[in-house]
Amino acid sequence: MNFKKISKAALTGLLAAALAAGLAGCGKDSADGAKSADGKKTITVAHTNYYVPYDYVNEQGESDGFEVAVMKEVAKKLPQYEFKFVPTSDDDLLIGVESGKYTVGTKGVWITEARKKKYVFPQNNIGASVIGLAIRKDTANEIVDLPSFAKFSGKLVPIAPQDARYMVIDSYNKENPGNEIKLTSSESFQNADAYSWVMEGRYDGYLEVELSYKNNIEKEDAPYHAFSDKLTYIRYKGIPTYPIFNKKEQAFADEYDKAIEELRAEGKIAELEQKYFGESLTAYLN
Repeated sequence: MNFKKISKAALTGLLAAALAAGLAGCGKDSADGAKSADGKKTITVAHTNYYVPYDYVNEQGESDGFEVAVMKEVAKKLPQYEFKFVPTSDDDLLIGVESGKYTVGTKGVWITEARKKKYVFPQNNIGASVIGLAIRKDTANEIVDLPSFAKFSGKLVPIAPQDARYMVIDSYNKENPGNEIKLTSSESFQNADAYSWVMEGRYDGYLEVELSYKNNIEKEDAPYHAFSDKLTYIRYKGIPTYPIFNKKEQAFADEYDKAIEELRAEGKIAELEQKYFGESLTAYLN
């Protein structure tokens, strides 16, 4: 081709087309296009790198945690795929699974209507997390569960409507007419504020994931361990946690479901719960 005879506008168009083609080629290396050296489809499993004991990187620099361990067992059930585990941040995981950068992500996810619009959720949960109330110790004789909290005052620290915890209380209120908790919405705030509001008596309870409470309050090196003299925690129930799949990965999600059912029947899920939690969180789902 004689480039001297091509106009500046035409040359610009050719370069733009070439660039677009290159970008399109890069886009194929995604959840539905990556292949391993032996021709197997690569399943890229993104997981958070800090959420002990669910998903984290251990001292050896390896992907570890309960949900990671379950997905590694799923990988054994599906040898037709090559599994690759990628530790990352919350935001990158969520955006990456939605865009197709990752096939699937695990981070202790609860189902919400908003998330169902962005991701494929499987039929079978991968695990569970326990939710409950952080309350003052001087109210512990009267508040022993959510119904007694509602009767005591029902004054709960506000929850952002998009937060999955809002759905928990909304569901409780619908199931307990006449003994509802005061559910008010608010934008996000610092955990320290919520704990302080409870201690000051502004509110009587803060709905919190138990693991977060332990990491924030109970542990000796917890950032708010000084609050442990005045606060305590009561369990409410278990909430199922799920891996989230890219919207194009319904077929793989179905294969995950079959593998999980086999692992649960074999007792492997229960074994891993004991290893990472020291108890069965699944028992709290009912």
